[in-house]
Amino acid sequence: MRWLLRIVAVGYVFLLVAWPVGLLVRNTFAGGFATLADALADEQVTGALQLTAVVALWAVAINLVFGVTISILLVRHQFPGKRVLSAFVDLPLSVSPVVVGLALLLAYNGRTGWFGPTLEANGLQLIFDSPGMIMATCFVALPLVIREVVPVLTEIGDDQEQAARSLGASGPQTLWRITLPSIKWAVVYGVVLSLARSIGEFGAVKIVSGNITGRTQTATLVVEAKYQNFQQDTAYATSFLLILVSIACLVVVAFLRPQHSAPTGSPRRPR
Repeated sequence: MRWLLRIVAVGYVFLLVAWPVGLLVRNTFAGGFATLADALADEQVTGALQLTAVVALWAVAINLVFGVTISILLVRHQFPGKRVLSAFVDLPLSVSPVVVGLALLLAYNGRTGWFGPTLEANGLQLIFDSPGMIMATCFVALPLVIREVVPVLTEIGDDQEQAARSLGASGPQTLWRITLPSIKWAVVYGVVLSLARSIGEFGAVKIVSGNITGRTQTATLVVEAKYQNFQQDTAYATSFLLILVSIACLVVVAFLRPQHSAPTGSPRRPR
């Protein structure tokens, strides 16, 4: 029975993940490195990769700040509406990214949106520009940091924080010297997952960006455009670059993570 379960599990992962990714890598390098070099020489691809990096980094930075803040709020404080806030945190995991993009479009477009006309009248355009793309990416990646940090905060408790405050430490001192060091690896994993999710976002970004070539076209949108225009080699190469970035993030975290740390990022307790 054990071997049967192992075969089923390995076969499922192979058919769902390993085989498709392997085919993508094989098609990318079917003609050697020429396909990858041609893709990197394409201005449309390089511009899309640069825009993807900018949007992803901004989204990760914003989600890092608000993700840690919301996590501490949910674990360390009691307030009316706490369960509602926790439910809203999981909303991006339940709603289709296309629906998210459409909702942002309705709220912030410059013609009929609730806030769009006022913002554009003051010189700030959200929809069909980078700010709207960053908002959409933040929305879909928000739970990833929070759901990594909340379990660790719950596990470590608040004994050390209370001891620090009883010895005269201020709130910021307790945060920087006690809380953040205790959850640093959970934060790192959340950031890595958020980065990978931000780089690969497609549906919400396509709606709010308008998919304008050379201006609001991210790498995932370039993959779709190239594939539909029968430039499959460039689409394969761009997809490979996106996969490579995600794998590189996971490898870096695996090497940086201390071997003596527990899987959750908290130190092991002596038996």
